[in-house]
Amino acid sequence: MITGLRREQSGARAEVPLLDDAEQASKGRVKFNPLANWTWGEVWYYIELHQLAYNSLHDEHVPSVGCAPCTRAIAQGEDFRAGRWWWEDESAKECGLHVRKKSEQA
Repeated sequence: MITGLRREQSGARAEVPLLDDAEQASKGRVKFNPLANWTWGEVWYYIELHQLAYNSLHDEHVPSVGCAPCTRAIAQGEDFRAGRWWWEDESAKECGLHVRKKSEQA
């Protein structure tokens, strides 16, 4: 599985490895996180340099896009994941696809 996870995105993602095989035995899944070391600025530089298409919600101050009920625009200066699951505890803002159990974090 190839993801767009970046370490800069949140405290929960600060240790994201480039290759994550923690779920290989239990789910038969290996994650490759090629953007783990990229910054927000580097992502947008690459998008502009290569004239890539992107979700227009980014132009409306929605830097972290998910499903409609879980996504909202953020105010200037807010953390770029503040618009996701805003009713949840800050430490629990991770979709089920990327949540790691304590035993998998070793």
